[in-house]
Amino acid sequence: MAKAKKRKEKSFSSFLNNPIDFTLLITILLLLSIGLVMVLSASSPSALAESGDSYSYFSKQLIFAILGIVAMLFISKIDYRFYQKFYKHAWWLSLILLALVLIVGREVNGAKRWIYVTQTLSVQPSEIVKLLMILFYAGVLMKNRDQLDSYSKGFIKHMCLLAPIIGLLLLQPHFSASIVIIAICSIMMIMAGCKFLHFVGTGAVVGVPAIVGLVLLEPYRLKRVITFLDPWQDATGDGWQVIQSLYAIGSRRIIWSRVRRQ
Repeated sequence: MAKAKKRKEKSFSSFLNNPIDFTLLITILLLLSIGLVMVLSASSPSALAESGDSYSYFSKQLIFAILGIVAMLFISKIDYRFYQKFYKHAWWLSLILLALVLIVGREVNGAKRWIYVTQTLSVQPSEIVKLLMILFYAGVLMKNRDQLDSYSKGFIKHMCLLAPIIGLLLLQPHFSASIVIIAICSIMMIMAGCKFLHFVGTGAVVGVPAIVGLVLLEPYRLKRVITFLDPWQDATGDGWQVIQSLYAIGSRRIIWSRVRRQ
């Protein structure tokens, strides 16, 4: 009994004393701070017009940021090997979440991406799936690390595991999330030991034509690409944000010029 109690105390002590990667922590806090400044800059006029409080959107975002930091610090104390037990569950949970949003999700502007718990509380499963796929690929790549240099067992096999996830995302449709998840999993595969040439060759033959086809298939995707390449053709409409970004970069005051106007 005493030994079990001592073991539990030791386990809790090691939980609290896990070292923190301060380089990563500072980077996260810096990005979070920049994001909050951008939210304040972009939302203050509309927030003032809607509620009479220019900080209403910023305040909500700040609360979630603080809660996120607390959750991050707690989760950072958990040994990463603990998650290895659940990597298979992560893949199945991703499928369930993405299928669920197609069934019970609310359609907005022609896309089903959100599940509304209440009128004011909603969840976007694709954001959760990004984390789950990182967990899944970390586990499966470690398990199959001796096969990763093989084209069939390394590249094809692990890309096929990603195919159902991307298929469900495209049914929403959520093209941008699909690209992000493919990029994350591809980088993980390369870092784990898959050959970069496998990605280059397959990407040139299959990936690029598939992306071009998906862009051409939907008019709104094509319009976004054209606007990005030539925002001046609709300077006061779809090209407005891109042009303002170019002005900010050209003035070399990307952050300060925005803050100074508040």
